[in-house]
Amino acid sequence: MSMVTILPSGKTIEAGEGDSLLSVILRADGGFSHKCEGKASCGTCHVFVHGGRKGLSRIAREENDKLDTLIGVGAKSRLACQALVLGTEDVTVELLSFASGI
Repeated sequence: MSMVTILPSGKTIEAGEGDSLLSVILRADGGFSHKCEGKASCGTCHVFVHGGRKGLSRIAREENDKLDTLIGVGAKSRLACQALVLGTEDVTVELLSFASGI
């Protein structure tokens, strides 16, 4: 098990091995925007991972290709629908204002 801290709210929620960041975020805050239901085709679940990146699955080609089409992508960018919790370390993720409705 890992703990996922969600910024900017600071909420912390437990995540099991294999949970997507999207499912964890939705359990903590159901208002998070996502349009393609986890298929990596829209990019609306773009988040920044500030801590625990090694505790998430590696970026696959499909996710990387979608990130390449988005504005504001950086080294900490992930699609929450594609990033799976490995259960090896705690993770800190920031919801971006255009995706989280803030």
